[in-house]
Amino acid sequence: MTVSILHNPRCSKSRQALQILKEKGVEPQIIEYMNSPPSEKAMDSILRLMGKEPREVMRRKEPEYAEQELDDPDLTREQLIAAMIATPKLIERPIVIGNGKAALGRPPEEVLKVL
Repeated sequence: MTVSILHNPRCSKSRQALQILKEKGVEPQIIEYMNSPPSEKAMDSILRLMGKEPREVMRRKEPEYAEQELDDPDLTREQLIAAMIATPKLIERPIVIGNGKAALGRPPEEVLKVL
């Protein structure tokens, strides 16, 4: 089973989720998304696996969210995903992908749903 984690090593929740996976014997592919964000197509796929819309996994309290006026209800899914990729800081973390599923690690134990 291949498992990937969109990881930010500076984030305690992301570090906790990674530790949980390792304790379960899973060595995930670590994607430091701040340096290497997913493509728009990949992000769309991840959102669909989670059954979530972009704003549900966006860090809405970040200044960039307000600066880019991302609360505008007229913005399309594609525009919101493009903003997430252009400003990866807006992507909530961690996100774990595996077994045809994806989960947001908030709380970190949620990542177990992909195993």
